[in-house]
Amino acid sequence: MKRSAVVCLVVAGCLEPGEVPPRHDAGAIDVPLAVFDARPPDAPRPAMPDAQNCMGPLSECRNWDAGCHGTFVAGLCPGPTYYQCCVFAAAAPKCDESSFPTPNGGVVEEPGAGGCPNGMVRVASFCIDKFEAALVEVAGDGTTSPWSPYENPGGRRVRAISARRAVPQGYISGAQAAAACAQAGKRLCTDVEWKRACQGPDGLTFPYGNVRAWGTCNDHRDVHPAVELFGSVTNLGSPCINQLHDTVDRTGDRTGCVTVEGAYDMVGNLHEWTADPNGTFRGGFYVDTVVNGQGCNYATTAHDTSYWDYSTGFRCCSDP
Repeated sequence: MKRSAVVCLVVAGCLEPGEVPPRHDAGAIDVPLAVFDARPPDAPRPAMPDAQNCMGPLSECRNWDAGCHGTFVAGLCPGPTYYQCCVFAAAAPKCDESSFPTPNGGVVEEPGAGGCPNGMVRVASFCIDKFEAALVEVAGDGTTSPWSPYENPGGRRVRAISARRAVPQGYISGAQAAAACAQAGKRLCTDVEWKRACQGPDGLTFPYGNVRAWGTCNDHRDVHPAVELFGSVTNLGSPCINQLHDTVDRTGDRTGCVTVEGAYDMVGNLHEWTADPNGTFRGGFYVDTVVNGQGCNYATTAHDTSYWDYSTGFRCCSDP
């Protein structure tokens, strides 16, 4: 059964389904203010956000899965990425192609497990990052600052970190990912290590079992984000792609998408480069986890290690 969302209004607090929201004069636009939960109807839900988390001129109340229609488009609200605002199209925020936000300030690596470095978990005889990697830029004096997960690092000195609730780094080549792991005293995982970590000791097809449970991982988006932004699968280096609604999740947000040993998001979210010198990335990403194999068996081998686009990410391995 489909359920309706409790809707939070800036001007009236939260409304139950069926209640009529008041009107709000947003300049020349007279529309109610609302927020809807964009997750699938059967997904577990915490409480809706506080009223102050609703922003801008928004549309009427929506069902859990209805989304935005007519002259309204989806836009991000503060807080979890699955809360979406229906923004009047004329007032929708525009992504600046020359802007590279740095949302990962303050994220911290957790203590390592099983004798592994911080941010890592033990799998058999090796360690693997608990989360898909984010980057920090390393200055000449050794100090660090957050790097934008929407920008290719070029030739800059960057270091991989594995931290909960970071926006993971897309837009990175296999060669750059290997260098970022090396800066952290780690390395890219071999294909054998990566698959063993994803499948667990029992050789599962998905981190959570052998039967796909859509939405447990960030494994499907109905419309390709480039098509939504540009009308076709083009401009794949645009920083706006992964800033679009319902694209990349923060690390660890899908609590069910975790391996037996405790590594998150190994299927979906972002592709993950391995140490294959000919170029392999694994696990699929938020648009597709099917075309090149199912779940942990997904592997793309069509690109060399110099390739990158919005969907390519990574995590590191190391010895204990």
